[in-house]
Amino acid sequence: MKKILVYIGILVIGLILGYLFFGSDSGGKTGDHDHETSEAESMWTCSMHPQIMQPEPGDCPICGMDLIPAENSSEGLAANQFSLTDNAMKLANIQTTIVGKGSGMEGKISLSGKIEINEDKKAVMPAHFNGRIEKLYVKTVGEMVKRGQIVASVYSPELVAAQQELITAAKLKNSQPQLYNAVRKKFNNWMISDAMLDEIVQTGNVRTNWPVHSNVTGTITEIMVEEGSHIQDAMPILKVSNLGTVWAVFDAYESQISNLEEGQTLDIRVNALQNKKLSGKISYIDPILDTDSRTVEVRVILNNDSNKLKPGMFVEAEVDVEQAVKTETLEVPKTAVMWTGERSLVYVKTSSTEPVFEMREVVLGNSSGETYQVLSGLESGTEIVTNGTFTVDAAAQLQGKNSMMNGGSKANSLPEMKTELSAKFESQFEESLDTYFELKNALVASDGSKAAFLASELKAELENIESGTSDKMLDAHSEKILEMLTAISKSTDLVYQRDHFRILSAQIIGITRNMTNIKNELYVQHCPMANSNQGADWLSRENVVRNPYYGDAMLSCGEVTEILK
Repeated sequence: MKKILVYIGILVIGLILGYLFFGSDSGGKTGDHDHETSEAESMWTCSMHPQIMQPEPGDCPICGMDLIPAENSSEGLAANQFSLTDNAMKLANIQTTIVGKGSGMEGKISLSGKIEINEDKKAVMPAHFNGRIEKLYVKTVGEMVKRGQIVASVYSPELVAAQQELITAAKLKNSQPQLYNAVRKKFNNWMISDAMLDEIVQTGNVRTNWPVHSNVTGTITEIMVEEGSHIQDAMPILKVSNLGTVWAVFDAYESQISNLEEGQTLDIRVNALQNKKLSGKISYIDPILDTDSRTVEVRVILNNDSNKLKPGMFVEAEVDVEQAVKTETLEVPKTAVMWTGERSLVYVKTSSTEPVFEMREVVLGNSSGETYQVLSGLESGTEIVTNGTFTVDAAAQLQGKNSMMNGGSKANSLPEMKTELSAKFESQFEESLDTYFELKNALVASDGSKAAFLASELKAELENIESGTSDKMLDAHSEKILEMLTAISKSTDLVYQRDHFRILSAQIIGITRNMTNIKNELYVQHCPMANSNQGADWLSRENVVRNPYYGDAMLSCGEVTEILK
């Protein structure tokens, strides 16, 4: 009996120890696993646009695809982030600053621009008769010409015949003076002087080559013919500009426009002339805003008697603002900003304790001293790189991340997919594009009822196409296309239809790009103002822009960004 009690006691103790060593450890691992899974799935991204990062599932704001859990790197970083070692941070002297609110402008705003030809002083030198250029006396752009200077010699069969007619009429001048005067008047249309006509009449000799004289004084900016070229009446031969005055043309952001007015004096500095300082008054402010750069053109006329101001030179200007803006603005040091020509970029430090960074695109406003005003892209309290920015960019490029050098990812870029399409699929899909174009045209015409009907037709056509492949990406695009067409077909609300047409077009273009045998050229067209100024694309058979997102309101808003053939 005692032995049985001992065995039972040992068994109970063994069970307790087993639970303590293995059960609790297993539970701990399970908890850790759940924590890791939760952490890994805390961010969601798009398989087509990895720059999209959202804290919860949903649809991609660019192409409408379902978001998937973001895969963290082996270091626990998101797809668009990268890290630097502490040693690299010290060697490159990389410094960061927390973005804060500034007091706004300090009574001045800065503008950047360049010297351009004064278009008001620009002239075209045309031909006044038909013929062939026998000799050009001006050879290069930049040469000076004076009014009355011979610039070319022309052989004209038309003038040869007219001279013979003039000589004959001159012999009958006394008996038929009206005939003589009529023949002579014809030469006035060809800008032939009376002195030359008198010489022809007196000598009886026909000229074979006629001189062409410059009608203005200035600098040649374009030579539009060559020796041996055939010319026609009114055809331009040369373009000449008087560079005695030039334009200084500046780009002003929309946030600066309220501080500028015609007649206002600008202090101008010319970089190429050892920062020579000039001053001039604003002569013109463009009434139309450039929707791509969000700027307007501001123009100043400068005296250039010394001919030192060359078109193409960069200039900077400052203008005193009588009433400086008093509201708080978000500001960043100028050393933090990198320019690509189209975009402004900064690097954000995403971790307060680790050297982890990611590229961020920002929209800038006024510049004041050593800072730029930030209109969008950053929030107060964000930590950004302010020294060693290009070193950080180089590190991003080496690690295959978005950088200034590789262009990054634009918010309005189209989904990129790589898949092989069967010949049968391509043929049937291209036929269905006819209905897609009719749907696009219905939206151009703002006809919601017709758009709904055509969406239903296109959906039926596409449902009958067999992909001939098991490509999951193609299936995902096809499903999204059918989903958008269903939505468009069930509504006549144009705003609703156009919003779904944007996602539909992104998928259509993604598939069309993979087609290898497109019968006719197709044009990818882009409207930067659609989708709340994020931009949207569509496909067209014509090179002419007809905007389906605005119709008659902005029919020609957009441009061709790609040709598929």
